[in-house]
Formats: sequence, structure tokens, C-alpha cells
Amino acid sequence: MSSVNLMAREVAAKIVFYGPGLSGKTTTLRKIYETIRPAHRGEMMSIATEGDRTLFFDFLPVKVERVNDCSVRLALYTVPGQVFYNATRKLVLQGADGVVFVADSQPEALDSNRESLQNLEENLLEQGVRLDRFPLVMQWNKRDIEKTLPVEQLRAVLNTRGVPEYETAATSGQGVLDTLKSITRLVIKDLRAKRIVPSPRPTAPPVENPGAGLEARLSQHLPRPPSQTGLPAHPPSLMPRQNPPQAAAAHAPRLETPAPLATSVPAPAGQRAMGPASALAPGDLFDYARAAEAAFASGQYGTCVASCMDAVRRALAFAGEGTLAQQGFLLRTDGADLLKLQGLSKRVEALRVDDAAFALYFLMQVFTRLNDARLPETA
Repeated sequence: MSSVNLMAREVAAKIVFYGPGLSGKTTTLRKIYETIRPAHRGEMMSIATEGDRTLFFDFLPVKVERVNDCSVRLALYTVPGQVFYNATRKLVLQGADGVVFVADSQPEALDSNRESLQNLEENLLEQGVRLDRFPLVMQWNKRDIEKTLPVEQLRAVLNTRGVPEYETAATSGQGVLDTLKSITRLVIKDLRAKRIVPSPRPTAPPVENPGAGLEARLSQHLPRPPSQTGLPAHPPSLMPRQNPPQAAAAHAPRLETPAPLATSVPAPAGQRAMGPASALAPGDLFDYARAAEAAFASGQYGTCVASCMDAVRRALAFAGEGTLAQQGFLLRTDGADLLKLQGLSKRVEALRVDDAAFALYFLMQVFTRLNDARLPETA
């Protein structure tokens, strides 16, 4: 399922290239990678084996058009084609927003094409998704080979649903981008129909209250340090003009302290209120979340980002052994957000409030993924 980063105004959608072994899935992604401008692509990762060139996945984040005022980022994956890697296929297919089925046009591959398409339908059904109601594009690959099946025959066997189809030669790139554009259009149309893409931001009038910005709104959800208690509600330069005692008394009811937000977790007497990150944190990571929230509330944004990065590393370790990217993939976290947090943690001296707020947002996303996966396991 796609994810929406409201703070960054970005929608991340996942597209999986599915098909039998050696049908051209990885070659297709490599050609997309070579064609797209460097500014619009991320790093391509691949794990190869002797039996199949892609054992786990290829991951290629590609930035495409804007929807409303949100940018759309596509995460492109491939699955292993070999049948005995079906468990990995299911894992990669989880949360997909669209599929490109890469069919081998050679006559001897017709049966394996049919079996792979049936396997795709079965794996989606396990997730409660019907293939005939899912964004799907057929890619007839290897059309540059002399002995290939007619498109009509491929269509009769594999495309009974009448979804968009394209003839391609992945080695030369012919038709590859047309296929990507087609599945992108279908995915974005589906996201709009499901109302996943947020509506455009309204044009805001000039801000009259300087305290109503991003930092102030986020601070309402986080514990305030003891040093801030008792401070006036406005900075000295913004303090209301002093009125005579009689007028001040008349206006006193308007200066009452507002009630705490319902999203904050009440704390026992003498303890700090629990923030949203610590409320989501597993017991083993609770102290790390509290430290990050305390750093944010005190304006130590670099410390907040560093604490979040430390907590994310420890949280992703519950997914098992592997690199940070592999652990994040297994927990279905946003790869682009993980890379962004890693970059921020390397320059903690010059960070701003929105950087720290993003770090807390991503930490909460990781905690949510842990809870969904029921990790860490308790004895």
C-alpha cells in the first residue's frame, strides 16, 4: 500500500515487475535506471545468484509527476522468477500498488509465463487483492528475437483481462519507458480513486500569530522541558501592551491556559507527559524515544536527529541480520525516508526544526511497522 508523507508532501507508490525467471525483469529496471535523469532516480540495489539474476529484489526509487501539490515517488521492485523462491515473491509483493507482468515471448517460455501469472494471482489473493481490480500492465519482452510467439497468441493466453500491453526489447530499451508510463498512470488513477492522494493545500492567509508555525504545532504534542514552565505565552517583543489594572482584570479570562491536547498521554504527578513517539515505542526503545522528544522540545535539533537515528538502527535490528536497507525493506519502511534520515544524521550541526520533526515522524513510522509485525517478540 502506498504511503503519504504529509510533512514532505510526497506520495510513495510501489510497483513490482513480476514474471518467470530470466524473462527480462532486472534488465528492464537497469534500462529504466540508465534512461532516467540522475536527479530523478535513487540508487539501484540488486542481489544476484547463479540460478536467477535477482534473488530478492531490485529497488529503484524514481520521482515522477506531481499530483495536486504532492510529488509522487515510485519504488520499483522485481521478484525472483524461480518457483522455489515463492516466499520471497510474496514478501516483495506485499503492499504493491501496481504490477508489470514481464512475459518471455519465446515459444518455449509460454508454460512458465502462464504458471507465473497464475502464481501472481494466487499471491495477491492471499493479501485480499483481486488481480482484475488491480493496476496491471503486460510487457511482451524479447521481441527483438527472431523466433517469438505472435502477440495475438500471447494475448489470448495471458491477457484475457484486456489490460494495457506493450512489446519491448529490454536489452535495447525499446518500449520499456512506455510500459513504465502506462503502469504509473494506472497507479496514480487508482490512488486518486481511493482518495489516498491528499487534496491540495489551501492558500493560507498571512500568518498573524508567529507562535502558530510548525514548531509551535509540533511542540504541543511533545513534553515541555521544566525550564520553559512559567514563561510568558509570548516572547518579550510580542507581549501584549500593558493595560491599566482594571482593563487587565476585565480581560483576564482570555489569558487562561488552554487545556492539553487529547493526543497527549496524561502523565502521573511529577512525571513528564508521554509524547507520540514514546507512546508508540516498544519497551526496549522507550528511553530512546523519550530522549529524542526531550531534545526536540528543548530546541536541540541535532541531538534529536542523532537520537532518532540511533533508535531507528536498534528498531530495524529486530527484523533480523542484514544491512540497514535490507532490514528496512523487510519491515516495509520508506526507503527514501530512511536514506534522508541517514543523510541528516551526518550533519547534525546545522539542522532545523523541520529536520528534527521529520526524524521524529520517521521514527514513529518505524515503531508502527514493528507493531504491525509484532516485533520484538516477547517471551
